[in-house]
Amino acid sequence: MHVAGKALNGADRARLRLDEVPGGVSVVSQEQVEKGRVFTNEDVLAFQPGVYAQAAGGTDGIKISIRGSAINRGTNFFRSGTLFLFDGLPVTGPGGTPYELFEPLGLSRTEILRGANAFDAGALMLGGAINYVTRTGRDAAPFEVRIEGGSYGYKKVAVSSGQVIGNLDYYVAGIASERDGYQQLSQGESRGFIGNLGYKFSPKLDTRFYFRYRKTDNYQPGALTVAQVEQDPRQANPVAVAQNAHRNQPGSRWLANKTTWTIDEASSLEVGLVVHDYPIDQQLAVNVGSWGFSDASYSLQYARRDTLFGKRSETKVGALSTNHLNHGWLDTRVRIPAAATANLPVGTLIRRAEYDGEDHVLHAGNDLEVAPRLWVTTGVSAVKTKRYTEVVYPVTNEPYRRSTTALAPRAGLRYTFDNDIVVFGNVSRSVEPPNTWAFLTIPPTFTSGPATGLSRRGLDLKDQKANTVEIGTRGRAFDSNWSLSVYRALVKNELLSVEVIPASATSAGITAESNATPTVHQGIEAGLESQLWDGGAAGRLSARQSFTLNDFYFRNDRRFGRNTLPGIPKRYYQGELQYEHPGGFYGGVSVQAASPIDVDYANSFRTHGYGIVNASFGYDHPRAGWKVFVDLRNLANKHYVSSVAPAYNDAGTDQRRSAPGEGFGVYAGIQYAFR
Repeated sequence: MHVAGKALNGADRARLRLDEVPGGVSVVSQEQVEKGRVFTNEDVLAFQPGVYAQAAGGTDGIKISIRGSAINRGTNFFRSGTLFLFDGLPVTGPGGTPYELFEPLGLSRTEILRGANAFDAGALMLGGAINYVTRTGRDAAPFEVRIEGGSYGYKKVAVSSGQVIGNLDYYVAGIASERDGYQQLSQGESRGFIGNLGYKFSPKLDTRFYFRYRKTDNYQPGALTVAQVEQDPRQANPVAVAQNAHRNQPGSRWLANKTTWTIDEASSLEVGLVVHDYPIDQQLAVNVGSWGFSDASYSLQYARRDTLFGKRSETKVGALSTNHLNHGWLDTRVRIPAAATANLPVGTLIRRAEYDGEDHVLHAGNDLEVAPRLWVTTGVSAVKTKRYTEVVYPVTNEPYRRSTTALAPRAGLRYTFDNDIVVFGNVSRSVEPPNTWAFLTIPPTFTSGPATGLSRRGLDLKDQKANTVEIGTRGRAFDSNWSLSVYRALVKNELLSVEVIPASATSAGITAESNATPTVHQGIEAGLESQLWDGGAAGRLSARQSFTLNDFYFRNDRRFGRNTLPGIPKRYYQGELQYEHPGGFYGGVSVQAASPIDVDYANSFRTHGYGIVNASFGYDHPRAGWKVFVDLRNLANKHYVSSVAPAYNDAGTDQRRSAPGEGFGVYAGIQYAFR
């Protein structure tokens, strides 16, 4: 594909494709991301409207929320509320999304489809979908090395290779990182491998195999009070220190294949298969929790362009299915004998729980050009889910099973003016079942058992459903690209979790999942990229900005009235001013600002708002294939809260709910590619 004689890269082609979606979407070019430090997905998802992505004290288990999805989850949890994909194939399963495979290097681009705008990917969650697209031999260098390092003992090395050899192409990358950590007890390391192998049998048939492996070893500093963050954000939670809290992923694997058959000029069929294995070890002072999850997934996508009633028509029919394999499980074993387990030797099994689940989605949609440049989008998804949980040792509860079915329709309009400015609107329904682990807590009881003090109704978690209306526009004018979406979602049975028993030096905390009374999620998502000055040989000056308004609240709850849902800031802004010289030099300054965050459902206490300033500069040689950069983060060394794990009601007191953002740091890197 070409524009004005210039070949488009993968990110540009993705933008053109997603411009056909009547709703909020965006594409992140990895070339832009790699101008600075690439440590976590916070670096990848920066400047994306509607996306709140924040690390805690420099760890890579970041909090990601889109349109308030998983608003109440902290960091280092399985992610919920958004469908995550690699190369269009699922990572998310019935248990949610583990985070350890999300190495932010080795990518070509990242596609973000907010809300129901991820309909064609089979996503039915409130947050939509994030699709990480890996490099292949067709857009990678034969050999490339990248080295990063900086504050708090941070080091990262990536070596990769990609080539086209006849009908075959390959891409492989090995990546290792380690850090001492910003906070006490936040050291960690990771080792990973990314690879794919493609083969083109004919102009109409090709296949590609994908493989990802990554092991991580992360200590967990725990949450602090707001006062502690503002006084000394590098300290750790004393309970976490006493527990020596530690989370190890001994090695997660994701193996997939995608085969595409171009049937004719008007139609194509794509088939995908995935096997995903992700064990986890959670090591506390007294016991060790070992999780074992494996999923199998398949996807099917059929697309056809033709005419309907004499009008241009594009139809897509697909399926997405994911199953737990051989039951997920959680074993809890004695690590260090304490009073409650004094007679048990180290390694003794004290609890075993099993999980099972299935998610099946069938979706069909059509785009019809009812008038010149006016397209009508219609579609419907059918979803069937199954959940099973049981404590099998010691047996103190009967097994729990549930099966649900639902329909999720969607309709939208998109009109493109002569100057390529697009206006759009859509209405949709989202459906999100509880994760398989949501029915069980740490002790050998169900969430509603006596250890939590909750009623037995906690067993009957319902699917979260939302009806959403969205309007917006995107386009280009006056040397600027913009996007703007305004949405309102009426949510029923929103899945919210809350810590009901705090952690202690001898036990983990207990977090209970429940359905909320009706809630509202509404907001504004705005992005703007502008060229402020073009001096030709003297260089150019550009700016990019994103603003997100999150207005999420209860609808007349009996206890909380119209209280704000806690967990993320109501207003969030990111802006950057950057200078680029044709010779390869670039430099810029950026700001990030957020309003206060409520820390409990009673809205009795909140964090303080903050603003931080960053700077970066580098040199990207236009021909020789090497680049260098220096990143300066949080120049004023601002002490601030980056994320919150909400509580039920703290009665106006400052409890340990907050994770600090990283302080002042200096990072540098060099990258060289043989072409």
